[in-house]
Amino acid sequence: MVEAPLRGEGGGKVGRDMVIRAYEESDRAWAEPLLAQEYGGPLQARRGGLLDVLSLPGFVAEEDGRPAGLLTFRRESGDCELAFVIALERRRGIGTALLAALRREVSDCSQIWLVTTNDNLEALRFYQRRGFVLSALRAGAVDDARRRLKPQISDVGEFGIPIRDELELQLELGRGT
Repeated sequence: MVEAPLRGEGGGKVGRDMVIRAYEESDRAWAEPLLAQEYGGPLQARRGGLLDVLSLPGFVAEEDGRPAGLLTFRRESGDCELAFVIALERRRGIGTALLAALRREVSDCSQIWLVTTNDNLEALRFYQRRGFVLSALRAGAVDDARRRLKPQISDVGEFGIPIRDELELQLELGRGT
């Protein structure tokens, strides 16, 4: 599927050669080192468990034949969990294009939900601008995950903010959204 040029939220234009395509097992070759370097690997902690986000279906954004972003998701009980998303360059519309592809793919779901951490201010800005609302706070959940599941989770995140809590956001889907 080829996306038309989109206006990024930062005012930049997504390249004319932007392609959004299905994530394939062969994409692990470039995605796994990226997740290892930036996020401690493909196993992501949320809701008291670990999820291999690279084992899920998803979408890849490509520009000029090179990866520009990745989104993975899973369906569960009529809802959709947005498990992972990254745009290799922010504020160019890559994340927006990936999210639009997800919304089309899971339009039969009642909602899209995701988990992020209290330090992730850029994600909170991004999702709320696209209609997501805060739906849950799990105070101390990241501290617990660090102890029980994934000790490599950093103590301090963006802007020097201690990473302690999980925040859940959701977007209700339906006709006309």
